[in-house]
Amino acid sequence: MRILLGVSGGIAAYKAILLLRLLREQGHAVRVLPTASALRFVGAPTFEALSGEPVTPEVFEDVAHVPHVALGQGADLVVVAPATADLLARAATGRADDLLTSTLLTARCPVVMAPAMHTEMWEHPATRANVATLRERGVVVIDPASGRLTGVDTGPGRLPEPEEIARVALAAVTAAGGPAAGAAAGGAPAVAGEEAGDLAGRTVVVSAGGTREPLDPVRFIGNRSSGRQGVALAHAARARGARVTLVAANLDETLVAAARGAGVEVEPVETTMQLRDAVRRAAGGADVVVMAAAVADFRPASVVDAKIKKVPGSGPAPIALVENPDVLAELVRDRLRPGQLVVGFGAETGDAHGSVLEHGKAKARRKGADLLAVNAVGGGRGFGAETNDVTVLDAQGDVVAEAAGTKREVADAIWGVVTKLLPSM
Repeated sequence: MRILLGVSGGIAAYKAILLLRLLREQGHAVRVLPTASALRFVGAPTFEALSGEPVTPEVFEDVAHVPHVALGQGADLVVVAPATADLLARAATGRADDLLTSTLLTARCPVVMAPAMHTEMWEHPATRANVATLRERGVVVIDPASGRLTGVDTGPGRLPEPEEIARVALAAVTAAGGPAAGAAAGGAPAVAGEEAGDLAGRTVVVSAGGTREPLDPVRFIGNRSSGRQGVALAHAARARGARVTLVAANLDETLVAAARGAGVEVEPVETTMQLRDAVRRAAGGADVVVMAAAVADFRPASVVDAKIKKVPGSGPAPIALVENPDVLAELVRDRLRPGQLVVGFGAETGDAHGSVLEHGKAKARRKGADLLAVNAVGGGRGFGAETNDVTVLDAQGDVVAEAAGTKREVADAIWGVVTKLLPSM
């Protein structure tokens, strides 16, 4: 990937060196964009030696290549670490008085900021308002860590460790449907679709991940869903202006952090019953509910309090199962808000009784959701993959759209269909 590493003028700028090295070791091309103040903490030669790229805070160098525009246009990811209170304020108000802030205005890829400052500065209402503004626009702002600050002070405001920043930043790219986290430099940037903003004023609930039904304290019945498609749907809806609640079933922490940083409200759950309750609570105020989670059809009739032991020679004990509620069918039946649209997902495999699409059409007619996105799973497709391929059906099982590509591209295609069904506000 092509990464821009912004560094603003705080004592934590020394950690940017470690982050730069970490990203370079992972195979990414990184250019450092420091502020003038940052270069008072770490010199340009250090950043140039480790990145292999020129370093300047000025917009009047290499003018022929228009770097203040070209850098942002060509980036797959922008990370600002540390992001001082001043940098957050300038970014929130759209200032463009150096190369870094100018680049932030032209970047259309994921932007991740890792603030670092004294506790009083972080907790000041002005800083909190600036962070809220940036998150509202889709910027991932990582909450600072708590710990030792400059001098003897301790409290929230410490820059997270470089490994944590890298994890969140690369997860943001994955969630946004950009190049894979381990991809080499040269990938195309993720660009917002022309329909950005068409969900402004809407409230959306998305479920993502795979539910787990416990057998005992250490074992569970589950599935292979990573939740990436659901997270991509949440990010895409947020980028289009919606207020988004993500009901997250056993998602990786980096995906959760990236979603929260982008301004998505996240409610973690584990079991199908927990997911059902969380979705129904949030759906009461939602214009659209998207059930992208892979929900377990059955759960153990009882959960053993202690780890189930293997008794040699006795064979495994049978596990009695009970059926879980059909969360999607309930949402369709109840319509918890007048005019609410309900979108489902159908992960299918073909068998002797029909193809993936045939099974999907039968499910669409059975469930009655306004839309059902059907995709093939297994054999490296669907669950856990970077890409997806879906056919969107209406409640009668008729094909209304097809989409293939990164999970963010698929998410945008699905929202493109949904927005056409929404009534005018």
